[in-house]
Amino acid sequence: MDIHSDNTPKKLGFSFPAEFSEQRAMWLSWPHKEASWPGKLHTIYKPYCEFILQVSRHQTVCINVADEEMKRFALSELERFLPLVPEGRLGEVSFYFHPTNDAWCRDHGPAFVVNKETGEKAIVDWGYNAWGDKYPPYDLDDVIPTKIGQALNHKVFHPGIVMEGGSVEFNGKGTLLTTTACLLNENRNPHLSKEQIEEYLKEYYGVEHILWLGDGIVGDDTDGHIDDITRFVNEDTVVTVVEEDENDENYHLLQENLELLKTMKLQDGSPLNIIELPMAKAVVYEDQRLPASYANFYIANKSVIVPVFNDEVNDAKALDILRKCFPDREVIGIDSTDLIWGLGSFHCLSQQEPL
Repeated sequence: MDIHSDNTPKKLGFSFPAEFSEQRAMWLSWPHKEASWPGKLHTIYKPYCEFILQVSRHQTVCINVADEEMKRFALSELERFLPLVPEGRLGEVSFYFHPTNDAWCRDHGPAFVVNKETGEKAIVDWGYNAWGDKYPPYDLDDVIPTKIGQALNHKVFHPGIVMEGGSVEFNGKGTLLTTTACLLNENRNPHLSKEQIEEYLKEYYGVEHILWLGDGIVGDDTDGHIDDITRFVNEDTVVTVVEEDENDENYHLLQENLELLKTMKLQDGSPLNIIELPMAKAVVYEDQRLPASYANFYIANKSVIVPVFNDEVNDAKALDILRKCFPDREVIGIDSTDLIWGLGSFHCLSQQEPL
């Protein structure tokens, strides 16, 4: 679809709501790819099911599975871990037979946009190439948004360029936050200039104002997704991760992003409120630095699910800061030490569907 068309989401009155807006459901793609968690796939179902069960307490959870066999396995795992979250509601978990290559629904899942005048929901189906063709095949993942659109009977927009949900953050009032490291990487849309990419973002997410940070954290195989660095917690406030240790390889790049944030203005010209989150102490497995970040939390209707990393001091600090950011939600830490071996955590695995 052409950005100059009269039928873009923005021209038709649609926009992408903030994650802290009310949701109907959370979407997931059940993890099954051994290569994403080499030697550890069996260990991730505990935190993954705990995540699902916590969110199911207050809203629907929709899970893409390949077939009846995968659905049965998923249900058996959810039942196995139900004692961890006794208030979890399996009746709120729905399954859709949409086969996937991998589990990262934030990036291959649907971008739900809403028409504020009519309440109509639609889906933007961005192109998906597994973060610059790093992990083929991704043919099944690439068609997930359209399949969900068909299942829900929603209009589906096809911009025709590559974009991932983890690379963009929204305040719900017209501002989008992203990184140059990811969106301007030549492995995504080499034929487009920064200005052209901004036009696509505005037309298909329904935003007015775009803010650019620089690089992402070490170990992030997505080329610098925003959802490991800086997140909107309300319309005018972000949390952003900072590294205190000057000798850590994340120190300078996170300081640069912090300084950029301090110069930024929102869509109405007002400055950003900035709250600093610590980084967890380095998580290394098989000599690989993993992208362990407290910023990869998921904001649900009544809770915020935060990855924690067996780091007593920083885990507690991060949860305390986020509790102050979300006074009306329960902030829940779930151990993500095994999950992060897949190079992502709860936000990377999920995609919200607004009410």
